[in-house]
Amino acid sequence: MREDPATIPSLLIRAAGHARGVRFVDRSEGDGTLLDYATLLARASGVAGALQRRGLRPGDRVGLVLPTAPTFFDAFFGALLAGLVPVPLYPPVRLGRLDEYHERTAAMLRASGARLVVSDRRIRRLLGRSIALAATELGCEAVESLDACDPAPARVAPDDVAFIQFSSGTTVAPKPVRLTHRQVLANVAAIRGAILAAHPEGPSLRHVGVSWLPLYHDMGLIGGVFVGLSHPSDLVLIPPELFVTRPAIWLRAMSRWRGTTSPAPNFAYGLCADRIREEDLEGVDLSSWVVALNGAEPVTPGVLQRFVDRFAPHGFRPEALTPVYGLAEASLAVTFSDLRRPFRTRRFDRKALVCDGLARPADDGLPLVSVGPALPGFSLRILDDDGLPLADGRLGRVWVRGPSVMDGYHAMPEATAAALRDGWLDTGDVGFLADGELYLFGRAKDVIVLRGRNHAPQDVEHAIDDVAGVRTGCSAAVGMVADGGDGEELVVFAERRTRGAAADAALAERVAHRITERTGLVASRVVVLEPGTLPRTSSGKIRRAETQRRFLAGELVPPKPVTALRVLGEMLRSRVAFTRVARSPRVD
Repeated sequence: MREDPATIPSLLIRAAGHARGVRFVDRSEGDGTLLDYATLLARASGVAGALQRRGLRPGDRVGLVLPTAPTFFDAFFGALLAGLVPVPLYPPVRLGRLDEYHERTAAMLRASGARLVVSDRRIRRLLGRSIALAATELGCEAVESLDACDPAPARVAPDDVAFIQFSSGTTVAPKPVRLTHRQVLANVAAIRGAILAAHPEGPSLRHVGVSWLPLYHDMGLIGGVFVGLSHPSDLVLIPPELFVTRPAIWLRAMSRWRGTTSPAPNFAYGLCADRIREEDLEGVDLSSWVVALNGAEPVTPGVLQRFVDRFAPHGFRPEALTPVYGLAEASLAVTFSDLRRPFRTRRFDRKALVCDGLARPADDGLPLVSVGPALPGFSLRILDDDGLPLADGRLGRVWVRGPSVMDGYHAMPEATAAALRDGWLDTGDVGFLADGELYLFGRAKDVIVLRGRNHAPQDVEHAIDDVAGVRTGCSAAVGMVADGGDGEELVVFAERRTRGAAADAALAERVAHRITERTGLVASRVVVLEPGTLPRTSSGKIRRAETQRRFLAGELVPPKPVTALRVLGEMLRSRVAFTRVARSPRVD
């Protein structure tokens, strides 16, 4: 057996000895930019030297605000080679929400203690306010402006912090997860081992990874880039903003470059099944796709089946679709369903699950998808609210333990103590085990309590995905206590498909009727919203608690229209902010 690298930089160094690399697809969908791993290593080494000359010391944090492009690899691996700790953050994509973006980005920069922010020339023009709010010590540099030079040797040990990955922040503000090289590579080895055990490389199979997932997100960075490096295999990367506006680009890339593995969240499979036209798939052959990982958010059987039915005529095989479960605090993956058989859906008595927390099989019950057993080296247990173990088939909080679970959040001892107990991580998710496999019911803090019974919000949200006039995947169900009420009531927020005046009352009535029809619940209120109004995490998940907070505060408003004049104004404000930062005296 080969010896696995002990640190993430050594992952790239080893890959540089192979004739494989990364292809960056652009809007034209041509050949894009192809860089082999040796070239990526050389470029990153030059940036490492430049960062050291900038005065950064081993262990310093460096914020990275970069797109899916070679510049991300330059800065991320450059920081690692210099012994620094990169902190990947999301670029300003939702231009109608820039005020919110600057506040959240500044908060994450302060939480991580980043001394410098590295971006590219294009994005940097919009970051002035973020840098000013965060008071980042060394400001912000464009990676293209760094003077590449040979780095001084930097000692990097397996138990050093490799990078800081922010949690998704669906129920609370994103927290800085501190991950070591050893933890990350343990997870990479577990994922790679699962894939190669089911689909070993040989004369008839050469793995090619294809991903549109953001590189600031753990599923895109660890599950996409690091796993690809660890084979090593060729990688094809698509900017996430291109996928969202043109989802067929993902499937065309899988076909053209004979992709074998590709991870994505549940909404992406639904988006493809619902929005891709047949004329967008001319000549597309998906028969090479053997591992289609589905995770990062609740996996729904309806979406899985629609995807299989829609793309089976183009060679997609049902056994390729693989529900998985993971989270940033575990360096990503915790469970994998069987990679050699079609996904498993089972039905459970809705009343027993909701009222008694008991997963009782029922032919006409609530369908749930298995996300599989724990990966080798990992353990799962289900605990009640008092921390006592529950038997299989009982609903409770999901706890995990394994070699890639974090040591803690950066500079947040109280949050760390709340999440970790004797090596076990409280995931914050609710679920149960059946036949050794995990079934998820929702986030503990998002669960809606109606007349003493717990209900999963996604059960309500998925029920209205196909209501005419509602944007698929753009709804939030929350429990709210009405004035003078006896307890929580169900309130549903749903974005309409089109902007402008619409028959909101009729749409709200259709939504309420569908909820009752499919779940048996009664929505006390349905609020119809303009497209883009619901707040989201950096990875695109709906923030239900924040939706409720903004609604009650009268702040749940649609994004501002994005115009050339508004973008120009933001660039001018950014320049002024950078000027003020440059003139401010620094305290040593």
